[in-house]
Amino acid sequence: MDVLLFGLSFVFILLGIAGSFLPVLPGPLTSWGGLFLLHKTEAVEGNNSLLIITFAIALGVFVLDYLIPILGTKKFGGTKKGMLGATLGVLVGLLFLGPFGLIIGPFAGAYLGELLHRPDNKKRAIRAAFGSIIGFLTGVFLKFTVALIYFGIYSKIVWQNSGGLF
Repeated sequence: MDVLLFGLSFVFILLGIAGSFLPVLPGPLTSWGGLFLLHKTEAVEGNNSLLIITFAIALGVFVLDYLIPILGTKKFGGTKKGMLGATLGVLVGLLFLGPFGLIIGPFAGAYLGELLHRPDNKKRAIRAAFGSIIGFLTGVFLKFTVALIYFGIYSKIVWQNSGGLF
């Protein structure tokens, strides 16, 4: 059973890192799942404090990931239509343009959303679109950083308990 849990925990850690860039996976929460599964093996002594703290951080980053792009768009003068456009742009951009769509999609979506709201104000639409990109990239950076830290914690635990795991 430990081999299965160890294998699943590693997959979750890797999916968490990928989830930092893919909007369909909650990166840090998925990485936390890997830490949780690793602590369920008999070879690793459970550390409830570590699991609680890392879960709180992952949950906080999950919530912030939705707020940061909204705040970025709003900070640069965007409206709700611009924020909705940025969100839809991420999904459409990812489907049709792959990884490049994660940058182009929110920008184009926020721009079009703002133009739907105020067709006469292209300058404001561009500014809001840049705000959505800055917010989105900030969220990606935050998720990726936390997922890498969780990978480091995971690696340290595996290294310290390698005798019991392998």
